[in-house]
Amino acid sequence: MEEFIQATAFGLLIGGVYALFASGLTLIFGVMKVINIAHGALLILGAFIAFTLWDQFGIDPLLSILIVTPLMFVLGGVIYVGTVRPLRDAPLSSTVLLTFGLALVFEAIMGLVWGNNSNSARPSYFNQSYDLLGITLPKAQVFACAIAIVVLVALWMFLSRTWTGRAIRASSTNAQGASLVGVNIAGVSALTFAVGVATVGAAGSMVSVLYPFLPGSHYIWIARVLSIIVLGGLGSLQGAVIGALILGLAEVYTQTYISTAWATAVPYVVIFLVLFFRPQGLMGTRLREDVAV
Repeated sequence: MEEFIQATAFGLLIGGVYALFASGLTLIFGVMKVINIAHGALLILGAFIAFTLWDQFGIDPLLSILIVTPLMFVLGGVIYVGTVRPLRDAPLSSTVLLTFGLALVFEAIMGLVWGNNSNSARPSYFNQSYDLLGITLPKAQVFACAIAIVVLVALWMFLSRTWTGRAIRASSTNAQGASLVGVNIAGVSALTFAVGVATVGAAGSMVSVLYPFLPGSHYIWIARVLSIIVLGGLGSLQGAVIGALILGLAEVYTQTYISTAWATAVPYVVIFLVLFFRPQGLMGTRLREDVAV
């Protein structure tokens, strides 16, 4: 029983961090119907920036979120204006190809700047843990999950308590309707893309502490994050949180009770089974065209 509680606690900590990783991607898709394949590369870029701030200036990687997030917000705005906006009304496949190309460009830039060696920040608390009623909780995971919860709550409050946030949600639900009541869809799209990239920048700071990374790591992360938002329902922030917790728990349970060799495969089998019975995801909504098919 103690082993199960230990695995559950660790799975929830990992899932909480995954939720932040996926929040920006599902937010961008919800408003713009753009699948940002560069999301994984931007996550690794955020990790490299946080790693550099820790390595060169001694800034704690988790505290560097306060620096990395605004930088990535600005970068998101630049990416949107320079590349995504011209294709805003193009078919989904066009933006997928565009963002995949951006991912390759960012991978090449990171390789040139930081090299292709594996990196990982190791602050003083990296190997320390809390002992809570016999349950061991690594400090790095606890801190990262706590920060992820704070960021997600702040994002939720922004979306639900501010006029701009309500405009984003209205655009996500019905863009034409939102436009009719005066919402500037182009402006909302730009802001949403920048916010999405900012959140992945915050997530990148956590990656720099929790996982080893190199420029090519973005392939692993985009696959994982896409799985989360597909499982939760594309465009649903709540769905992304639920999907992230399920994936985190599935990974840890697999490592604990089956084998670490199956830790990557088994969770995806679970996702396939869920989508077999509910193709729109756990919190997704079936569209009229989906029903017709």
